[in-house]
This record gives sequence, structure tokens and C-alpha cells, in this order.
Amino acid sequence: MVAVAGIRGQLKPRTFTPAQQKRIETWEVAKRWRTTSKAQLFPAVIGYELTSSPSGSKGGLKLKARRLAIAPQASCVKAAGGSRALMAMLNGDGCQALLRSTYTDASSSMVLTAGIAVLENQASAVAAARYLTGGPALGQGGPARLVLSPYRVSGTPAALFGFKQRQLSWVVAAGPYLVISTVGYADGRPRVPVRTDSYVLQEMNSLARGVAIAVAAPLGAPPPVPRCPGAPSC
Repeated sequence: MVAVAGIRGQLKPRTFTPAQQKRIETWEVAKRWRTTSKAQLFPAVIGYELTSSPSGSKGGLKLKARRLAIAPQASCVKAAGGSRALMAMLNGDGCQALLRSTYTDASSSMVLTAGIAVLENQASAVAAARYLTGGPALGQGGPARLVLSPYRVSGTPAALFGFKQRQLSWVVAAGPYLVISTVGYADGRPRVPVRTDSYVLQEMNSLARGVAIAVAAPLGAPPPVPRCPGAPSC
């Protein structure tokens, strides 16, 4: 009977401790940038909503951003945009890579580059986001300093999109990822005081916020609870 009980015990599904579950879930989230295709990380079309203020109150108008191109993987220093402080922070937090893609709005009058900086852990991503936003980090993030290098796409509305054309930015922390979106005009005009134009500010913030949140959501989503089927050797 003892032998039978021992065999039955071996055949029972193995369970993980809470600490083991946490480590597995963290690992699952951390590998997403490698296991997910770039076309999934940066969807061809991203829906967003025109807000009535930068704080995120609903405006009700549904809009879409269209992907123009996905950039080759780059080093994290490209996220710094000339900021030595941010460059030092990213290097210190073990930033592994920077993924970028450029979008345009439905009217092709605005362009945006979205970036995913792959950091060491969630604490690093939150710290970097708070540094850039001065406060909000998780969830919907917040308006941020201009730090992301735009990705120009020849022959598209983003052909003239460079450092000087960046108007405003949005940052969200999601797991070990720092998601940054930077928006500007498609006509190549340099930075102007858009905050004096409430409608333009509303449009640009809605685009930057909507794309950043859409890219960040699946990256930071909780994975399924890990289970170990079969015998203890699984």
C-alpha cells in the first residue's frame, strides 16, 4: 500500500510555490520582445481615441494610426536623443535593445515614432519612465521629455521626421519595457509651441498616448499562471 501511495504521489501534477510562479511569469514577460514578431509588437493599424485633454478624458472620436515602416533593431543609446543623463540611466539599467516603428495619422499630417527600450526589470522601466514624465509611469503613463530618435521613412509622410521636428512625447512603463512615442508634423516644420494651440495639442497628445498605450499593453500583460503537468520530472 505504501508503494502504491508513493506512485500516486509521483503522478500528481506538480505545483509551483508563489515565488517560483513569480519568477516564471517575470521570465515569460521579459522574453516577449524576442518571441513576438515585430509586426505584432508594432501592429499595422492602431486605433486610438481623441481626448479632450492631455489628462485622458474621453472625447469620443475614434481614429487610426497607420504603420509606415519598422526600423532595424538598434542600440539603446539611440533612445537618449542627446540626453546624457538618460543614456547613463539606460546603460546602468542593462538596456538590451531599442525597437522602433513609425506611424502616421489618417490625414498624413502628423507622424510618430514608437520605441520599445528593453530594460533589465520592471523597476528599471518604472524609474526611467518617472524620470522622463516627472511622475506617471505605469498604466497610461504620461507626457514626457523629448528623448526618442525619430525613424525617418523615405517616400512617406515621415521622410522629414527628425530631431528638430519632434513636438511632444508620451512614455509608459510595461514590465521591463519602456515604451516611448514621439510625434511631429509631416511637413518637416521644426518644433513650435503647440501648447498654445489647444486643438493641435489635443490631437498630438491623443496620438502619442494612444499608440504608446496600445504598444505597451500586450508587452506588460500578465501571462497565464504557470502549471507543470505530469510527473515531478517535468
